[in-house]
Amino acid sequence: MRLLPLLERIKAAYILWHEHHSTLPKIHRYSLGARIDGLFIEAVEATSAAAFLSREEKLPYVRLATRKIDALKLLLMILWETKSLDVKKYAALSEKVDEVGKMLGGWQGQLRKQNSPAKAGEK
Repeated sequence: MRLLPLLERIKAAYILWHEHHSTLPKIHRYSLGARIDGLFIEAVEATSAAAFLSREEKLPYVRLATRKIDALKLLLMILWETKSLDVKKYAALSEKVDEVGKMLGGWQGQLRKQNSPAKAGEK
């Protein structure tokens, strides 16, 4: 099955996260770790839903995915600052998650332009 490039990136980030999740200290594995895992899944679900909707219906799902990724970034930072995730793992994960965030931001901007009232008036 061929996925959208954005879904491929989220999947790659999640697989990397999954490798590190089980190595987290117990104090964070079942709290922050579980929440980060959930946010990844929710971002995948929202992005996947947006991919199959009409252009006019996509924006709320892309916004939702963006919010999930933003929260995920913050929680990853907390794991790193509490030394539950080492610098190398944090850097690798952050790079992938930042890329996903940029792609979502670009998609959101494109959808705003396409759905703007000026465009609607031209039709």
